[in-house]
Amino acid sequence: MKAAFGSAFARRFGAAWLVAGFVFLYLPIVALVIYSFNASPLPTTWGGFTLDGYRKLLRDEEVLGGLWLSLQIAFFTACGSVVLGTMAAFALVKYRRFTGRTAFSGMVNAPLVMPEVVVGLSLLLMLVSVQRALGFPERGMMTIWLGHLLLGMAYATVVIQARLQDLNPQLEEAAMDLGARPWQVFYLVILPMISQAVMSAWLLTFTISLDDVVLSAFLSGPGSTTLPLVIFSRARLGLDSSINAVATVVIAFVALGVLGASYLIARQERQRQREMAAARQG
Repeated sequence: MKAAFGSAFARRFGAAWLVAGFVFLYLPIVALVIYSFNASPLPTTWGGFTLDGYRKLLRDEEVLGGLWLSLQIAFFTACGSVVLGTMAAFALVKYRRFTGRTAFSGMVNAPLVMPEVVVGLSLLLMLVSVQRALGFPERGMMTIWLGHLLLGMAYATVVIQARLQDLNPQLEEAAMDLGARPWQVFYLVILPMISQAVMSAWLLTFTISLDDVVLSAFLSGPGSTTLPLVIFSRARLGLDSSINAVATVVIAFVALGVLGASYLIARQERQRQREMAAARQG
């Protein structure tokens, strides 16, 4: 009797903590979306339903320009991070021993544990020195992208490396025994099996780049203000409903991307399970 009561209490207590955690995480987002339709000039006082915030957003060139720049940088950061992260993860997993492996692993993982202020300052000093010596790059979209790429590659490497470590090496050996060359083994065997991790790394690095403030503040220049920097600068003077509106648009965009990616990953997993079942039956 006591065991049954304790088990029921544990389930209810765990469920309560889970609900409290979700409320703590998502209630501010829900409030932001609701107040994007607020008619009051005060961002924290409800004054009725209106679409004025979205109308103001369509006329706000600074916010729209910052959003477009952030989306561009996030897209190229995610693509570059996935490519470099896959290469780094492949080297760390498939080549256990090579000269400088420890140093290479430490350099790849350093941005994960190093404060972004330190990373941003070091990149700024390096890029200023390079610009003085070579005349480029100017501080702007390119320098922000380089900073985000450095951080995103570290996250992508961790995600893809974890998947590569779980792969069965006998599949690669079987493909090579059948005459496949190393590059064919990678594209035809390894890449399809790590595609879910690659997609997850792409989404993760896209999100990290989209909302980065510290690196962007150090590496941005005139005419290259990202959306987080625009919001941060306006927060000092007082936010309005247009900022809530653009945040709602970003939330909807990211949510649709996550749902779409989840659907594709689930479909690929079901397809892989069916192929494995057919191979076992055959």
